Amino acid sequence: MKSVVFYSYPPENDGTSLQGHLLYKGLAEQGQDVLPCHFKESMEKEYFLKHLKPDVAFGVGFWGNVPEIVQSPLSMGITPVPWFNSDGWVANYQKEFDQLEVMFTTSEWVRQTYKRDGVNINKIVPMHIGIDINQFKPSSNPVEDAQVKKMLGIKPHEKMILTVGGDTTSKGAQEMIKALAEVNKEFKDWKYVCKSWPSRCASEWREKELELAESLGLKDKVIFLTDEFSQEFMARMLNSTDVYAAPSRIEGFGMIQVEAMACGKPVISINKMGPAETILHQKTGYLAKAAEEVKLDQEWAYPSMGFRKKQIVKFDSPKTFAYRADINDLRNYTLKLLTEDELRIKMGTAAREHAVKNFDYRIISKNIADITKSRLGLN
Repeated sequence: MKSVVFYSYPPENDGTSLQGHLLYKGLAEQGQDVLPCHFKESMEKEYFLKHLKPDVAFGVGFWGNVPEIVQSPLSMGITPVPWFNSDGWVANYQKEFDQLEVMFTTSEWVRQTYKRDGVNINKIVPMHIGIDINQFKPSSNPVEDAQVKKMLGIKPHEKMILTVGGDTTSKGAQEMIKALAEVNKEFKDWKYVCKSWPSRCASEWREKELELAESLGLKDKVIFLTDEFSQEFMARMLNSTDVYAAPSRIEGFGMIQVEAMACGKPVISINKMGPAETILHQKTGYLAKAAEEVKLDQEWAYPSMGFRKKQIVKFDSPKTFAYRADINDLRNYTLKLLTEDELRIKMGTAAREHAVKNFDYRIISKNIADITKSRLGLN
């Protein structure tokens, strides 16, 4: 099978780009005839499709990337195989999805989102994202990990909780801050690090997080960090923490939660969406129940989504666009992991084993290749 993989290439430090790069890398390591290419229209992309004529054009993104990842290969007689997230809802391109021979989604929850939004999912296969378990692994140098904590202003006796995201509010930081205010009544030797990427959106949410932390008397307990890290340093950050927490409001998969498990860290998340499929409750971490669903009966759609003009799309029935984790559950699980060292270590060990067995990018890439060959009748 000759293939090309469309994603943000050369790889960037966002989850979608890394998802695509590890798919390409895994296929190449299997000995597959495969090339990487940016999904945007370019001379390079045209050359690959027109002259190299791959059997398959894999594409990583979300439903809004249909023009570049589905329609573009089809226009040159190449079979597209998307591996998509939903980005909350599937507003358009249902006909294009129904005509595909095979498609992958990053979780069963994402697959069900496509069904909810009018796509026939008979040809959709849920496939979790692979990670590099040799890069994200337990540290062999605790002295270097301690230096990271020191740089953050965390004392040796204090436990570190970490949340990472493009913005941390969407990863459940506000719910965690509220839970930690309750934890602080019984256990005070902790610091909470909220690490986001530089962006206007993250900055706007950060203001709300700051206000919340101050209102709860946690101004000196919550550390806000805005920075860009390489994958190598992100592995160091994960190894420096004691608990990774991300009870996300919206999460199709949760790549960094799996990376945290691969580093031997127990993860606190929410029993919905992608995390409910990747974290084993009471074994590799804890899943808080959802206390609230955010439902909308209409939403804005834009030309960038394939619509002719900006407009409001009204739904036949309200759609769930986000969740809020139960604060009391988060409080109980966090307190337990902060105060029971043996339990935290035991869960971290199980988390590493779970990640190695189920999320190695080589396993995922082989599964995608095998299923694609089978569905398309390729060698």
